[in-house]
Amino acid sequence: MLISNAFAQTAGAASPTSNLMSFLPLVLMFVVLYFIMIRPQMKRQKETRNMLSALAKGDEVVTSGGLAGRISKVGETFVTVEIAENVEINVQKGAITTLLPKGTIKAL
Repeated sequence: MLISNAFAQTAGAASPTSNLMSFLPLVLMFVVLYFIMIRPQMKRQKETRNMLSALAKGDEVVTSGGLAGRISKVGETFVTVEIAENVEINVQKGAITTLLPKGTIKAL
């Protein structure tokens, strides 16, 4: 015979570094996602929780509805906010978005 038989070579063993290198982009993506999205969100939640737990009578706040006023009573879950002279509203603590510096609201 003029043509010899051709036999396929056996595949070499996969090196452990190739498996690690295939997962490296996925791991890097999760690390970047953590530092860009998850960590700042957790930090913001912690600051908001600390602000809501530190609310006291006389603090000036802005609610999520845009109402600005001065706190007259603080309860466990609700806060009474004076938005005008002799006009008070009850809002949930979670509805308070911003704590204003003292003296910001002068017309009360």
